[in-house]
Amino acid sequence: MLEALASFALYFATAIVLLFVFQAVYMAVTPHRETELIKGGNVAAATAYIGALIGFVLPLASALANSVSLVDFAIWGVIAGVVQVLTWVVVRTFFYKNISESIVAGTLAPALKLAGVSVSVGILNAASMTY
Repeated sequence: MLEALASFALYFATAIVLLFVFQAVYMAVTPHRETELIKGGNVAAATAYIGALIGFVLPLASALANSVSLVDFAIWGVIAGVVQVLTWVVVRTFFYKNISESIVAGTLAPALKLAGVSVSVGILNAASMTY
């Protein structure tokens, strides 16, 4: 039992570290400041950010459930983060160049679209990690 608890703690702690690293990288990549916008009550920023978090955590959970080792889990967790950051880059580059400005302005529709794309890509990413 103690061995299982130690394994749980190690995997859970790794997942939390990956989550914090993802958040830091994601916020560094986006030109707007999610934390400030969300503290200021910007629903569009919160919506887009939550979509990115869910889009990351879904494949992270899949990797956690399907990994064969802690290193395997960590590698797939990093891949999940890269895919989610690339989702932001692709949406901004090819589909909605002014999405950051729209989010800063509090325009909800583009933020909802970004959140939906982020979650959708996360679901596909998670399903792809069931090997």
